[in-house]
Amino acid sequence: MRMRDHVVIAAAALTLACAGVRAESPDLGRVATPDEVAAWDISIEPSGAGLPAGSGTARTGAAIFAAKCAGCHGETGGGKPNDPLVGGAGSITTDKPVKTVGSYWPYATTLFDYIRRAMPLPNSKSLANDEVYALAAYILAQNKIIGEDDVMDARSLPQVKMPNREGFVRFERGK
Repeated sequence: MRMRDHVVIAAAALTLACAGVRAESPDLGRVATPDEVAAWDISIEPSGAGLPAGSGTARTGAAIFAAKCAGCHGETGGGKPNDPLVGGAGSITTDKPVKTVGSYWPYATTLFDYIRRAMPLPNSKSLANDEVYALAAYILAQNKIIGEDDVMDARSLPQVKMPNREGFVRFERGK
């Protein structure tokens, strides 16, 4: 067999292999449909714009946290095996800051957005809005930012004053 024949055979084999991989690919390289974009267009602004209907309290969130979050974030959110969500109060300006929801995050609405978009692993976007509000309330209460019976919803969540809110510079569109 000549060298050219080897090249032709290799090219044919590569073409067939690529076709097989393409059939199993996530369909990259095409424009997303409007419905696909809408399913991921769920951002929440610090002001609360974009928050959906629903509500929850820390008491409700405790059971959800135990069932869906404690395996990664510890029994009460203190961490292990993943990052802690609770603690670190007053540590941000020290040499060893502990960056948690309660010590570092500037907006409670960001907590809702993150939980709804990314948790629980590996089933992101699987929680109902009421569950997300309840989990946000639980984490906020564990950090002693709100009370156990405070109701978190689209009206109250943006009003929560996070301890490190002033530790960030806020970008405002159009300025």
